[in-house]
Amino acid sequence: MKLALIGYGKMGKAIEELALQNGHEIILKITSQNLNDFNLQKLKLADVAIEFTNPHSAIANIKTCIDAGLPVVSGSTGWLEQWDDIIQYCNVNNGSFLYASNFSIGVNLFFELNKQLARLMNNRPQYNVAIEEIHHTQKKDAPSGTAITIAEDIIENTTGKEKWILGPTENTTALSIHSKRIDPAPGTHIVTYASPVDSIEIKHTAHNRMGFANGAILAAEFLKDKKGIFGMKDVLNIC
Repeated sequence: MKLALIGYGKMGKAIEELALQNGHEIILKITSQNLNDFNLQKLKLADVAIEFTNPHSAIANIKTCIDAGLPVVSGSTGWLEQWDDIIQYCNVNNGSFLYASNFSIGVNLFFELNKQLARLMNNRPQYNVAIEEIHHTQKKDAPSGTAITIAEDIIENTTGKEKWILGPTENTTALSIHSKRIDPAPGTHIVTYASPVDSIEIKHTAHNRMGFANGAILAAEFLKDKKGIFGMKDVLNIC
């Protein structure tokens, strides 16, 4: 598989290392230093693009890949207020798009555990739920996209929570997300249900970036030659 890497930071380098080990070819690496190479002619040479950049450039990057007819896997976070725009753009242009706030297989299984626990804890007002996420200091967005996904899944499966808030809150209808930035943490997410007599906690800790890189490559392998909009549930065949 011929891959185009849009963004060549720590994640891009980890994806490159693992992709080469798996027999794939990196034919294009786009950074802020070679934006002239980010054009339709060169993108058309690839089978799939993997996009890990930032909230300010992700939208344009995804649309450029769709314009080139290139399936694009995106892990950029912080831009989801424009989600509907991207979905419409992909559909109108018969594109191929796969987004995940986190590509780790373990995290995506954690998402499913989180939803199930939220259903079990629904209508048990003695327990208050909160989320804590820890990432390295270079992470630009807070809370993390993964924490937002966790929060939205809890809200969807809990009648007592209406929104999430960054930081502590006394609003009982709000779900608190505590964000910490500590080096060299690649990512920890904790969901805690606390009552006066006990606590229930589920936790995922990433030991390095290779779990994310592996998931992104699996997503690219899945998306190749497909049309439409997908997520990691499709890649992992989670019903």
